[in-house]
Amino acid sequence: MTEVNPGHRLAYRFAIGVLDTTVAWDLRADDTGTSVTLTHDGFDLDTALGRQGYEGMGRGWPGVLARMDAVLSE
Repeated sequence: MTEVNPGHRLAYRFAIGVLDTTVAWDLRADDTGTSVTLTHDGFDLDTALGRQGYEGMGRGWPGVLARMDAVLSE
């Protein structure tokens, strides 16, 4: 873990020793409930692995978020 602020933020290192990126989930109360912001950064786009990871995660995260939304909406 890189940061834990219960009810507000969870950040952690992802793929340590491979991609060495950071994923952060930020929660914010709003008029309709809670908004979630996902940030995944630290990709080294100067390497083939970094570019591949960036592209793969860019395609993968929307599906993860959609599944989370579906479960939370039940």
